[in-house]
Amino acid sequence: MSIYDDGLGAGSANRVSLSPVSFLERSALAFPGKLAVVDEGREIDYASLLARCLAFADALRRREIGRGDTVSVIAANSLGMLEAHYGVPMAGAVLNTINVRLDPGTVAYILEHSEAKLVMASRECLDLARAALAKLDRPIPAVALDGNSPGAGWQDYEAFLAEGRAEGAVQLPADEWDAISLCYTSGTTGRPKGVVYHHRGAYLNALGNALGLGLGPQSVYLWTLPMFHCNGWTFTWAVTAAGGTHVCHRAVAPARIFQAIGEHGVTHLCGAPTVLTMIAHARPEERRPLPHPVLAATGGAAPTSAIIEAMEALGFRVQHLYGLTETYGPCLISEAQPDWPSLVLQDRARLMARQGVRTATCGGAVVLDRDSGAPVRADGATLGEIAVRGNTVMKGYLKDRAATEAVFKEGWFRTGDLGVQHPDNAIEVKDRAKDIIISGGENVSSLEVEEALSRHPAVLECAVVAKPDPHWGETVCAFVAVKPGMAEPSAADLTEWCRAHLAGFKRPRTFVLGELPKTATGKVQKTVLRERAKGTQSDDGAGR
Repeated sequence: MSIYDDGLGAGSANRVSLSPVSFLERSALAFPGKLAVVDEGREIDYASLLARCLAFADALRRREIGRGDTVSVIAANSLGMLEAHYGVPMAGAVLNTINVRLDPGTVAYILEHSEAKLVMASRECLDLARAALAKLDRPIPAVALDGNSPGAGWQDYEAFLAEGRAEGAVQLPADEWDAISLCYTSGTTGRPKGVVYHHRGAYLNALGNALGLGLGPQSVYLWTLPMFHCNGWTFTWAVTAAGGTHVCHRAVAPARIFQAIGEHGVTHLCGAPTVLTMIAHARPEERRPLPHPVLAATGGAAPTSAIIEAMEALGFRVQHLYGLTETYGPCLISEAQPDWPSLVLQDRARLMARQGVRTATCGGAVVLDRDSGAPVRADGATLGEIAVRGNTVMKGYLKDRAATEAVFKEGWFRTGDLGVQHPDNAIEVKDRAKDIIISGGENVSSLEVEEALSRHPAVLECAVVAKPDPHWGETVCAFVAVKPGMAEPSAADLTEWCRAHLAGFKRPRTFVLGELPKTATGKVQKTVLRERAKGTQSDDGAGR
């Protein structure tokens, strides 16, 4: 026995469960009258937010909803959606935020699979919620957010809050390993999987995000990222931990983003690259001068140098993050180095586009050889699979032990993303394992081709997938969206552009012009594009 074990144990005086709900109680003590939330003209201070969330939790308990029970919320970014991130776990229950762009059948599956005890929906999502509930064999009580009058079977949200008492202290879970939320994957290759988060992981990931993005009491965070996606990458808790202000934004539109920045003094926002693309290519009449630099954090795909350049010209500072639903959102961050500002844009953009190093609260991140499981050489060239470990990795997939065991291997969570590790320790994603294109035996990174195409002056955004080919096995097929007001480039024009920027085997042989299909979080649906690519014909002269 060590001398440090003798009589030095853990008790209620020196150990409490880590839970992000404690952030709200602390901010209400430190900043009771400070503006906490803005939602469509409604303003709530921290003292009031705490009181409402305490009432929320008590109302759930009075309905006998508690530890291990699921509360599903189908809602736009709103006050009620944010309050659910505190009220539900305060009651010991599990918050299930549902993608608002799913079809009713998939939503019904999630409600059944999660064994939801209560459903809440904002006005934008009432039709979806009704349609999903109608498909179930059992009734589920429902609450309408935003003061709606949805009709029979639904209770008004404010009436629901009135059932509870806004008294007492925030109740922390007895075990910080208890589930706090349930987030479902997109389910592009089958039924979506339920990813289970715990209180400890949510607490730590939120603090890691607050530290990584420099959030503080003066921060004003604009909700351009859906709160339903990984609980808003845990910024639903991170902004509150910092004592900042949440500005709810229900529909992503460039004009409204610029308006909100000017009106509320926004300092931070997050979103997929498509959100940055919308901002960067906003029409002149939609733009407003920024009152100060705004940090725009992005993840899901590396921001291209063209987007970084356009955003910086408008006064934004781009921060690149990387993560998955299974890692509570961000787990890597591209940390700017002291010499980066002196670099020319393209060199700086190339470094900024790397996924970077682990966040302060991520336990570990490495690139592993897919066969041996050993770390690859940090040479920026040897390809392997990115793996992550630590407190900010999910508990596992709900009711799916086989799927959980398939991604938890030898002490690591295997992400399925292929990447390299550079000599300066930064990790760079080269592709999803399923997105790598193998043409004539050569590996082609879709991200590299997309970066080259995005520099074409007429290209708004693009996505590259594999197209089956009887001779090469696979060839590169590029889907291209053209900037508004620009003439559509020909296949020959795009081919010549790629010829100047890419090796022959990496050049697309097929170009398809048109809008790109996206998920609710702004990610391009490459599964859809792969199916479309099968029915396309190669363009003459694209060649290798």
